[in-house]
Amino acid sequence: MTLTVDDAIHQATETWRRLGVAQDTAEEMAAELAADLAAASSDGRSVTDYLGRDIEALATSWAVERGLLPVRRHLKETAVAAAQGAALPALAALAFWYVCWSHLLDPSGESMTTTADGHVALEVRKFANPGVPLMWVGLPVCVLAAFFLIRRAVRMTLQYHHAAAIEATVPALAKALPFILAAAAGLGVAIGFFGSAVVGYFQLLFTIPVALAGMTGAAAAGAAWVRHRTCPPAAAG
Repeated sequence: MTLTVDDAIHQATETWRRLGVAQDTAEEMAAELAADLAAASSDGRSVTDYLGRDIEALATSWAVERGLLPVRRHLKETAVAAAQGAALPALAALAFWYVCWSHLLDPSGESMTTTADGHVALEVRKFANPGVPLMWVGLPVCVLAAFFLIRRAVRMTLQYHHAAAIEATVPALAKALPFILAAAAGLGVAIGFFGSAVVGYFQLLFTIPVALAGMTGAAAAGAAWVRHRTCPPAAAG
């Protein structure tokens, strides 16, 4: 697909808008870009020859060179990314807990038979519940998956927004994640005990959504806190 002048100006303008460049400044830069492209066209050069194919990178570097990018911490974006990274492992952890708690895989059971003289005999067959070892194997896997997914999601989000101090945030997050995940797991266990002791019959309907929200929320809050500690506020820029 051939890149036209209008396409290049639109992509550059959208990039500047997303990066937080003031609207009047972005319009001035777009007019300057249009003039440059018109001059290049009169010399027989196409848009791709003059600008290259990565218009977003070019627009970003142009804004950086002019000092137009405000220093934003992107705390909300960091929290959302961490919650997204934690959601699937948290859901899997709850699934492992449910398999253990519900005895879904437990082959134990009992049967009643009536003898010839009319007596009822109750036979109880007790076996080990395979859901227990499955849960204790699955939970560490979920924690490990959460570590890598949260770190990856936060890094990619900050890179997408061309955020400042990525090289400071991501290593700090990697160091803090074991503690963040431990707090999230502890919160999930506490919610489970509360559901068992207080909610009772409707424990399952309470525990799964509340624990899922609590664990992902803890991961989001922890990641946002790390970002807050490792990136200066906007006023510092």
